[in-house]
Amino acid sequence: MTSYKLHMKRLILSLLLFIAITVLANAQDIRFNAYSAYVFDDKVSSDYNSTSYFDGKIEGCFQWGGGIEFMASPTKGIELKYLRQDTQAPMRYYDNGNQQTDFNLDVNYILVGASNYFKGVGNQVEPYGGLAIGMAIFNLENPDKNSHTSATKFAWGLKLGTNVWVSEKMGLKLQADLLSAVQSAGGGLYFGTGGAGAGVSTYSTMYQFVLGGGLTFKLGKN
Repeated sequence: MTSYKLHMKRLILSLLLFIAITVLANAQDIRFNAYSAYVFDDKVSSDYNSTSYFDGKIEGCFQWGGGIEFMASPTKGIELKYLRQDTQAPMRYYDNGNQQTDFNLDVNYILVGASNYFKGVGNQVEPYGGLAIGMAIFNLENPDKNSHTSATKFAWGLKLGTNVWVSEKMGLKLQADLLSAVQSAGGGLYFGTGGAGAGVSTYSTMYQFVLGGGLTFKLGKN
């Protein structure tokens, strides 16, 4: 199973790199995007039975990251993006009796996405929408037991936003996102001892609403 997970990680990373290189070869312009946002709370639970469950939430927190966006045309962009958040996950769970712990959790998203830009007011306002796919890498710590576990899950995202260009090369980003890691809790990521002993047999998909923005910089000639 460990070998299979490692193979899947390498496959996803290779696919993302291949897409990025392919788009770069055809790009007319390149942008660098810096992100800063707030992630809202999300409830996760798995009530398989009275001796195999967890119930709680992933707390809201600050999220930061960056991306390289390759403009295949003036209205089409492909972005390779990294996002990071460090938070806590207060949970009730069963592990040789009912337990309650504030887990430490960090989430790393690696996504490749497509954006479509629309004409705004003059040349200063640039609305856009887009979607992305990739993976979320979770690192979970149980401070009560000094144990750790990690998992890599398929992830996807949707975004709506606007670039407000304050100069020819720099703009402000206003953006809302929906990020999801499919079957991210339960199975491979245990809210319990940090190992297979937690025995949770069902899954909970994580959905995160993100509101923020950042800066965008034009690095190409256009």
